[in-house]
Amino acid sequence: MTGGWVYTVTDNPNTVLPGSNTTSFILRLADRTGDTNLANADGVSAFQPQQDITQMTDRQKNVLGTELEECGTDPITGFFRDGCCSTGRQDAGRHTVCAVVTEEFLQFSKSQGNDLMTPRPEFGFPGLKAGDKWCLCAMRWEEARRAGCAPRVRLTATNEKTLEFATLEHLKAHQIDLN
Repeated sequence: MTGGWVYTVTDNPNTVLPGSNTTSFILRLADRTGDTNLANADGVSAFQPQQDITQMTDRQKNVLGTELEECGTDPITGFFRDGCCSTGRQDAGRHTVCAVVTEEFLQFSKSQGNDLMTPRPEFGFPGLKAGDKWCLCAMRWEEARRAGCAPRVRLTATNEKTLEFATLEHLKAHQIDLN
């Protein structure tokens, strides 16, 4: 096999499947083991800056076309755990919607197989509670909107890539940061 990372995590964090382009498992494994010599199938270090990661530091735009603002740092959110709903090729879930989660949404997400309430210390995840700001997967937010339980969103901190999955009109109907 050439190119790409060779491991990914399923919904069971102890299960590893071959054949993925996701680096997150390797980075989480390194966090847990302290091993910074982990590499992909081509021998490229998991800690060597990759193009997507360097491009991620370039400021991305929000759904309003202005600079993407920070979503939340308590708990620290974002696919890259930088407090922003930044995205890149490796973010298959498109964690681009900055939402203030509600109990109703958290229960909905859990019923769909994504328990965001239970702490996962092995991944540095404290678990969410109503009122927390979190970068949600755009498809999950849209799914919750259709089910009538979408949480409110901060448009200034919601990545423009969200518009591939949800309309600006629907996002504006749930916004909390504009007059």
